[in-house]
Amino acid sequence: MPAFDYDLFVIGGGSGGVRSGRLAAAMGKKVAIAEEFRFGGTCVIRGCVPKKLYVYASQFGEQFEDAAGYGWTVGETRFDWRALVAAKEQEITRLEGLYRKGLDTSGAEILDTRAVLVGPNTLRLSSTDGLVTAERILIATGGHPSPHKDLPGHELCITSNEAFDLPELPKSILIAGGGYIAVEFANIFHGLGVETTLIYRGKEILSRFDHDMRQGLHKAMVGKGIRILCEDIVQEIVEGPDGRRQVRTLKGDELVVDQVMLALGRVPNTTDLGLEIAGVETDQRGAIVVDEYSRTNVSGIFAIGDVTDRVQLTPVAIHEAMCFIETEFRGRPTSPDHDLIPTAVFSQPEIGTVGMSEEAAAKAFAELEVYRAEFRPMKATLSGRQERTIMKIVVNAADRKVLGVHVLGHDAGEMAQLLGIALKAGCTKDDFDRTMAVHPTAAEELVTMYQPSYRIRNGERI
Repeated sequence: MPAFDYDLFVIGGGSGGVRSGRLAAAMGKKVAIAEEFRFGGTCVIRGCVPKKLYVYASQFGEQFEDAAGYGWTVGETRFDWRALVAAKEQEITRLEGLYRKGLDTSGAEILDTRAVLVGPNTLRLSSTDGLVTAERILIATGGHPSPHKDLPGHELCITSNEAFDLPELPKSILIAGGGYIAVEFANIFHGLGVETTLIYRGKEILSRFDHDMRQGLHKAMVGKGIRILCEDIVQEIVEGPDGRRQVRTLKGDELVVDQVMLALGRVPNTTDLGLEIAGVETDQRGAIVVDEYSRTNVSGIFAIGDVTDRVQLTPVAIHEAMCFIETEFRGRPTSPDHDLIPTAVFSQPEIGTVGMSEEAAAKAFAELEVYRAEFRPMKATLSGRQERTIMKIVVNAADRKVLGVHVLGHDAGEMAQLLGIALKAGCTKDDFDRTMAVHPTAAEELVTMYQPSYRIRNGERI
């Protein structure tokens, strides 16, 4: 008789959990994976994928306008919110099917149920109230938007979860938050014709990004017609007699909108998982504490992805899953590499970034060379759109190593992926300079900035 029912039991059917379960099962391990909602997790069901689809939808308005500059006459246009929601649902259902098929083909047992810990190697399945045991348990339950329950009127608000499936497109919306989720949805709603206001407690949106990217995007958003209120927060939301939201801010502003969306961070899904019973340690935010190999303090219990609150990105969860498999099932201890992660903000224009911001690099290195270019993209010359592209390279003056590259403009996310390879390889500015330009492209500017725009020494611009 085997000591356990399963070699591996995965709690959570998101990107990290599915990858772990599929790989282990393909190796011949007996694997079960439990998911109480839909397979695909935040990314596929209510995050990256539907968001990018909605970004595409929101861009057509500007594209129709730009077409006139290129000789096209576009007739009357009309947007159907319900048609978009239905098309989105069809696509994520297709993707969920692929996730399930991959697990099934690999031999993993799929359990449509909630699973909670009742001991170090034992779980209870809600669907049957039965107990199962596993040699290894992997927690990959992800996170969810903070409901901000201390805010009066929070129950009248939506989060990114609900934003994808609103029964009607609001005429006006207030989005609270200044991170990438808030910024992306502000651009989406504005692009779909919604009167959009963003409110953020900080001095500038996107607090951990390079200041040129933050300021450049802020200016572009305001230029499009998005209202941005910085250094202010929502104090209270009440429902008016007409069903609209009446919002009072800390500075005393009174706003009346159809919807209020809270994008005030995400919290790990660790409530009622039985972590206390099993003795699994969590931090003050409820995230599961793990070591460099995704091991918790309890032998046989592991955690990956957003539930650990390390780096909240889908590719990171997948990478952590692969490292877990290498370590636990292939005998090759592999620690996740969280350094130099390329990142994109699918705002309009996009931000693509990899490596250190100028501010972070200035604190870590004695002298920097900063290469910066700002220009009107070629497409805008005939369309007449007054947008700007900003590109920036941050270099350590001592050894010419490129520390960070930041792009604001069309397809910046695509550029960031390839720039990530260059920085991961340890490229120097001389390597950039030796690379032939592809003309005419916006990206060629990254290999044609030969002289630094300015230097920073001991934290001061010179």
